[in-house]
Amino acid sequence: MSDLPQEDVLVVPRSLFDRVGAFQGFCGDVAAYLPALLDRTHTSWRPRSTVEDDPSFKQLIPYCVLSWRDASGVPHYFAYTRGGGQSEARLRAKRSLGIGGHISSIDGEHGDDTSYDAGMRRELAEEIAIDGAWTARCVGLINDDSNAVGSVHLGIVHVLELDRPGVASRESELIDCGFSTLDVLMADRDRFETWSQITLDAIREGRLG
Repeated sequence: MSDLPQEDVLVVPRSLFDRVGAFQGFCGDVAAYLPALLDRTHTSWRPRSTVEDDPSFKQLIPYCVLSWRDASGVPHYFAYTRGGGQSEARLRAKRSLGIGGHISSIDGEHGDDTSYDAGMRRELAEEIAIDGAWTARCVGLINDDSNAVGSVHLGIVHVLELDRPGVASRESELIDCGFSTLDVLMADRDRFETWSQITLDAIREGRLG
């Protein structure tokens, strides 16, 4: 029996997602989804150990894309590799564009937008250190039911616009970190986990607002 404490994470019923309008890939219509997804009459805290393999629930995951523009106005995006000891075995050794993770019951009592925002900021602070000012905007959602990881998660995509490229990893499992242009990242697209591939495609198509 594990001695680790139970982690309760924020979820919504898959049926709610279907009712609002299920999609595959990236959707930029934030206003159509967030009010329902973060309504505490729909959300609940459930043990992560049970929902990781239960596609009747969607775990809500903030997925933060860090962007910085050089003197010419060209955007550069933060990317990294997930180390071999990363807790989600299905994502190990993959490149990633997003910073984020589960919203936990430690982030708030009600499982609403306040809990969500607190969880997003906690995940950012745990994984990276940002040296400088930044602003955030929510630009869309990611759903990918084509694989076991995606079928139980729903990504909420935020773009963090930094005034300078001062970002350092705080996690030993976040390695090979740095900023690159979209062209460089697209040339390496096949090494990225699925959500990052979806995000890169959305950036290329001009769909991230």
